[in-house]
Amino acid sequence: MLLKGIKVSTKAYGDQKPGTSGLRKAVKVFQQKNYTENFIQSTLDILGDKLKGSEIVVGGDGRYYCKDAVDLIIKISAANGVSKLLVGQNGILSTPAVSALIRKHGTNGGIILTASHNPGGPNKDFGIKFNISNGGPAPDNVTNQIFDLSKNIKEYSIVPDLKVDFSKIGKQMFTVDGNPFTVEVIDSVEDYLQLMKEIFDFPSIKNLLKGGGAKKPFKILINSLNGVTGPYVRRIFIDELGAPVDNTVNTVPLEDFGGLHPDPNLTYAAELVEALKVGDYDLGAAFDGDGDRNMILGRKAFFVTPSDSLAVLAANLDTIPYFQRTGVKGFARSMPTAAAVDRTGSDHIREKDGIWAVLAWLSVIAKLGKSVEETLLDHWATYGRNFFTRYDYEDCEAEPCNKIMSQLETLVTSSNFVGKKFSYQNETYIVKSGSNFLYKDPIDGCVATKQGIRVCFEDGSCIVFRLSGTGSSGATVRLYVDSYEADQSKHSADAQVILKPLVEIALEMSRLRESTGRQDPTK
Repeated sequence: MLLKGIKVSTKAYGDQKPGTSGLRKAVKVFQQKNYTENFIQSTLDILGDKLKGSEIVVGGDGRYYCKDAVDLIIKISAANGVSKLLVGQNGILSTPAVSALIRKHGTNGGIILTASHNPGGPNKDFGIKFNISNGGPAPDNVTNQIFDLSKNIKEYSIVPDLKVDFSKIGKQMFTVDGNPFTVEVIDSVEDYLQLMKEIFDFPSIKNLLKGGGAKKPFKILINSLNGVTGPYVRRIFIDELGAPVDNTVNTVPLEDFGGLHPDPNLTYAAELVEALKVGDYDLGAAFDGDGDRNMILGRKAFFVTPSDSLAVLAANLDTIPYFQRTGVKGFARSMPTAAAVDRTGSDHIREKDGIWAVLAWLSVIAKLGKSVEETLLDHWATYGRNFFTRYDYEDCEAEPCNKIMSQLETLVTSSNFVGKKFSYQNETYIVKSGSNFLYKDPIDGCVATKQGIRVCFEDGSCIVFRLSGTGSSGATVRLYVDSYEADQSKHSADAQVILKPLVEIALEMSRLRESTGRQDPTK
């Protein structure tokens, strides 16, 4: 069938500024006339002279509006001279899987349809994110270009008569304006599964889960929160590793996540926490909507902070065949998180990867023969413990939140801030440094400014304030608190008790309660 592209006049929207996590808005915003079309066209246009003949990966977490967006991406890509799209079956691809596919197939990038851990449904959130040719999220210079293009867009190109069934695996070929255009619908899991089998010792993990001789089966409980990881969990943990079917729950991706909030933390994954408290399971895990975040629990709901999880895995990467072959090139963490890994990730993709983290934990446990809690206690005994907590104040009014950040920046950059003392009850902390964090990439020289207000004290403790740009309504202020403790006798203490002085100092310093009217965090 011969198909022709047309150009459609449009008016620019002024609010399509993506971050590295993409553009996230309410579904109803994306459903405005030409809103999604404008952003897709602006995203494709950053490829410049590489756009014609390009190959792009497309998929998302299955939330409401994903299928509509996939259909638009196909039609707009065809009209812009893209030669091939790799599309996940039914539009389903986890963020780590997209990254892996970009690298494996050498595509020009990938478009991911997700609002990550934000809730889904007709009255909830949607998002579009672009990953570049190295598999990683678009850096600031690229997202700024997309924003600039979106503010000046006058028209977009589309093939309105193009119809593609992306529910069936296989290639569909078309001729658009005399040029070949291919949509290859792929198994959402297969390439990612094969990559995991190259990285990990699946027989060793399978033996751990099965048990044998004097060893009891190692029981896991995995909750996908009805997000994109469900098909990956079923194929990897049930089909490949032999876990019982009832060791996995909520594994069907649903447009509204079945009413669940796909954020893997103690608040929103409470069902998993309660199940682990009983003591029948040795490890529990939950994932967010698009599969890049995770939560790890040990027996009786022993909580492993994400920063401790990274540090433990970093200290035990020699248990994983991939690193035995390649060695370790380095570790990465986000600036606000605890410095635990600094005292001891993976380069298999250019994204965070929740399922990878669970497989890595199982690899470590299979090798060490210890429980999750024993593994972490041994780690703290060797390296000390970084107590860490994060408070989120969600959906606040934007103006007072902006004022909080502005006043904090004035405070921490003032000439007399270093050396200032802050006290709560019997604890006193002396400021060592303060800044609005700036990061310069050592490879490409890109500079990311205003990444968060960071205050570090002479004892190594730090507090960080960030104003989140990933929510679709209002504003979210995030408070991160990190404090190092070398004394082993304190390693089993409650983090909230240990960190209370720093938390209170942070709240007083920021006047967060007074400015937002919130006495307690959302989570």
